[in-house]
Amino acid sequence: MSDIIAYITLFAVAFGAATILPLQSEAMLAGLLLADYTPALLVLVASAGNVLGSVINWLIGRQIERFKHRRWFPANDAQLRRAQSWYQRHGKWSLLLSWIPIIGDPLTIIAGVMREPLPIFVILVTAAKVGRYIVLATIVLGAEVHPL
Repeated sequence: MSDIIAYITLFAVAFGAATILPLQSEAMLAGLLLADYTPALLVLVASAGNVLGSVINWLIGRQIERFKHRRWFPANDAQLRRAQSWYQRHGKWSLLLSWIPIIGDPLTIIAGVMREPLPIFVILVTAAKVGRYIVLATIVLGAEVHPL
């Protein structure tokens, strides 16, 4: 795979993984790390894609209540209220959990619903996403250097 295609693909997969698409950016990052691509650049590209995907979720959250009475809407009023209550209780710091599979994506949507200011959202989500990718890169590269 040419270098530019590898980085663009990683960005796209990381972006999609931050949305409701069932993609695994961690697996692709690990594969590219093992293929001797530049670790810092891989972490930067994956983080940028993943954070941008989370911003899209935040934007969806800002508009989602307009659609809550549509038949296709994925949550009922009680589920939406419960998510809002949870976010009110745990606040913006819960965005540090946005890297966790299954709960992270809905959390970024609820942050939009709750009108979390975008700058605070981006700072906390970026810290979470970059931290996750740095830990993963360290584990992958450490395992490659020190096989069990």
